[in-house]
Amino acid sequence: MTPDRGDPGRLVNRFGRPAAVVLVLLCGLTLLLGFINKDRCTGPAFDQWGRTQPDYDERNKEEVCYSDIQHLWIGRDIDRHVFPYVDGGINDKGILVGGTVEYPVLSGLLIWAGAIFAHNDAEYLLYSSLLMVPFGLLTGWMLGKLARWRALLWAIGPPLVLYAFHNWDLPVVLCSVAAVFVVHRWNRPLVERATVASVLLGLGFAFKVYPAIFVLPLMFYVATGGWRGAELPEGKKVDVVGALRVGLASIITVVLVNLPFAIAGYDGWMASFEFQQLRRVDITTNSIWYWGLRPFIGDDEMQPLVAVVSPILILVSIAIAAGYGWLRYRREGTYPWIAASGAMLCGFMLLHKVHSPQYTLWLVPFLVLLRVPLMWAFSYFAVDLAMGIGIFRWFWAIEFGQPAGIYDSWSAQAVMIGVWGRAALLVALFVVFLKARDVTEDHERVPLRHP
Repeated sequence: MTPDRGDPGRLVNRFGRPAAVVLVLLCGLTLLLGFINKDRCTGPAFDQWGRTQPDYDERNKEEVCYSDIQHLWIGRDIDRHVFPYVDGGINDKGILVGGTVEYPVLSGLLIWAGAIFAHNDAEYLLYSSLLMVPFGLLTGWMLGKLARWRALLWAIGPPLVLYAFHNWDLPVVLCSVAAVFVVHRWNRPLVERATVASVLLGLGFAFKVYPAIFVLPLMFYVATGGWRGAELPEGKKVDVVGALRVGLASIITVVLVNLPFAIAGYDGWMASFEFQQLRRVDITTNSIWYWGLRPFIGDDEMQPLVAVVSPILILVSIAIAAGYGWLRYRREGTYPWIAASGAMLCGFMLLHKVHSPQYTLWLVPFLVLLRVPLMWAFSYFAVDLAMGIGIFRWFWAIEFGQPAGIYDSWSAQAVMIGVWGRAALLVALFVVFLKARDVTEDHERVPLRHP
């Protein structure tokens, strides 16, 4: 039954254990294919630094099996098993030194842990992949519990094959999905559920930053009492205290996770943020800024402009998504925090100065959790395939003297389809997500019984 205002409820999803087992097994097979795809780039021989031989730099592009995990075995002191950040920094050329990596601290720990027993880049790819497999499987299981067979978009989708072990993104995706799972599947009071979810989003920030933007719509969801206001405190129209508690939980989490690293090695810890601030918009960033702005104003003028305009526009997109969510709340009685979060992510991916191929993994859960026509997912997967394959073939053509012009290279054409196809779909999905209902509204609601 649907709870009334005085009878808050949790969701019951008729997705039993056999179905969940099948979904997780399918997800496991997809992850195996993803590893096999990346493992094609390893060995058979290795040089004195443990770098794959022969012709590593050519093979990883021509055969489209490049992985940041394998590539960064050399150049960040990962091969030397240096604990990250503590003795690191960034030099005057913008190069990270002393074990610092360009990612937040939990990703840095994961990067270091995968190398503990590794002696070459093949072993490092293997051990890192084994560390991340549980995150991918648990994400699939949670999506299944939330969205039933729609979770196949995650479990057997092309992005999982292409990017599961391209970078260290599976843990941060799990943090986002787990936050939704806790809010909508845990049998506890709303503020308690949302506080735990906020902690998870704070942990997501410590992996890859972007989940932090989802805290704002979650706060609005709590402030308005959750599902149709059913969990507002007695006599209140807005739960300001509960919303602030949720926001504070995420801030405290971020501080507690980062503080030990900041104390142990401030320069190395701060260098990871400085690296991202100093990163130039270039051919490797795959963003609309490089392809849409540079041809008109030139590189020297573009860099400082994007450094200012990009974050401002991201904030504007977040404000628009949050504001439209409030309008929906006024019409429907429930703040659509999942829909607003999905739209915010679209704005972030579109407007950020870097748009790496593996960011598609961030988007897939929202294609699962929001009730949008599957054609949107299939369309995004198609342009993403063009980008994910074309970009490396194009880099190979440029670097090794093959035809690389837009009129004589299919890879250059694929990159253009990928860049502008993703951009157009992200603009469309920003609107589509904001208007969409989420899959949690499909399920039967039963009364909460608190201990």
